[in-house]
Amino acid sequence: MFSFRKIALAAAPVAALFFSVSPSVAEPAEINFGIISTEAASNLKKAWDPFIDAMSKTTGLKVNAFYATDYAGVIEGMRFDKVQVAWYGNKSAMEAVDRSSGEVFAQTMAHDGSQGYYSHIIVHKDSPFQTLDDVMKCDKSLDFGIGDPNSTSGFLVPVTYVFAARSVEPKACFRTVRSGNHEANALSVANKQVNAATNNSESLALLAKRDPERSAQIRVVWTSPLIPLDPLVWRRDLDPELKTKIYKFLMSYGRIGTDEELAQARKILADLGWAPFKPSSNDQLLPIRKLEANKALLKIASDEKLSAEEKEKQSAELKAKMAAIEELEKKAEASEFKQTVAAFVAADKAGKKDEVAKTIEDLALNVSKTN
Repeated sequence: MFSFRKIALAAAPVAALFFSVSPSVAEPAEINFGIISTEAASNLKKAWDPFIDAMSKTTGLKVNAFYATDYAGVIEGMRFDKVQVAWYGNKSAMEAVDRSSGEVFAQTMAHDGSQGYYSHIIVHKDSPFQTLDDVMKCDKSLDFGIGDPNSTSGFLVPVTYVFAARSVEPKACFRTVRSGNHEANALSVANKQVNAATNNSESLALLAKRDPERSAQIRVVWTSPLIPLDPLVWRRDLDPELKTKIYKFLMSYGRIGTDEELAQARKILADLGWAPFKPSSNDQLLPIRKLEANKALLKIASDEKLSAEEKEKQSAELKAKMAAIEELEKKAEASEFKQTVAAFVAADKAGKKDEVAKTIEDLALNVSKTN
């Protein structure tokens, strides 16, 4: 019915996810679900375990939560097929797609209905620094907390919009630059261990809910443009039958079921800061690819080691790349898949459960096909 190439890229059947089978009884298929380290593993487990349990119960799969100490651990886990499905930020998802056989298939939806989230630079509420310019005086007198190198809001966005735009590297600006997850950076600011740090609106909202006393010690001095909500990614070569089960579960979760089941699912999603998921594809990453190219362009312009000729050559290549990405964005906006997702979201908002269920079935059928 539909041709969703971005959803069903090279979905070749494999059997590597199955346990050994006894002569009479087969164990359930097993997958590892990767969860990026935005905060302490104990906090992540508390929020994620109910979701992982629900996924196991509904799909009949043995779903294991896979936690790593940094974003790269989940990316590399997917690369070596130790992780089959994962929640990423957009930057880490791009890395997983480019070098870990990943494919975007779903997108988180904000619990409060917002269309995206924001990167922030934060300071203590009593800090003398009132503006971004105050923080960016770059006299190497301040301590700064930055995010994981694979974080969209903790690293890519502030590095592009704040540092590259000023032609300065963080280490050349501050006395110390400490890398940490969102929670660690927020607490470092609240406890006056650093003068300023990167963070994002989702993590600050979770901190306000879990630790209002420390949250009250934080003030935002810079806010980025809107960032697309996070993607879910699976390996392209995941068994099509498993893809279908996972897809139906995720798209139905919090949308289809008894009143009691819906209330429970929505509570679990709300604890993660989310509403039910929506379909997505690798096209979601196009704005992030453009952001990466723009960061590189700014870096070339400020590189004193490059000759004028070399700057012109490298800049021309990047501008051509950005133009190509913009063309892909236009095609994505006009695609049949984009229209189907818009209709799906509209039907969901209108409470048209039969239409929602039918669309989930159609989409799940397509993700199970091979191209």
